[in-house]
Amino acid sequence: MQTMVQHMQNQPAAGAPPAPPQDKHGEFMEGHPPTFSHASDPLEADDWLRAVERQLNIAQCNDQEKVLYASGQLQGAALDWWESEFGQQDANHICWEEFKPAFRSYHVLAGLVMIKEEEFLSLKQGSMLVCEYRDKFT
Repeated sequence: MQTMVQHMQNQPAAGAPPAPPQDKHGEFMEGHPPTFSHASDPLEADDWLRAVERQLNIAQCNDQEKVLYASGQLQGAALDWWESEFGQQDANHICWEEFKPAFRSYHVLAGLVMIKEEEFLSLKQGSMLVCEYRDKFT
């Protein structure tokens, strides 16, 4: 338990400027987040988004940092999409919960995901479908 003196020592001095915000970009980049330019397989785009989001969460980025750092990992056609979709806006006005569905709707087409799901569910292990195999061993 902190004593009153220790507690007071941890407080900023009256009139002292607040501590500058911590830059988390270095911590984000330490995780070697992947870049993304385009994908012929929609699951690659979704995998990129999940991998980047995982690194953003590990670095404890706030909403604005998430958009800024994730968009910084875009290249080529994906960067062209970002600039045409959001280029006129300041990145500080786009929230992460807006970025994710916009990215998915453009790069992870829902119809292709449904086809991939159907392909997966129709896979067989011996004579059992994947869901039958899963149920047997779960």
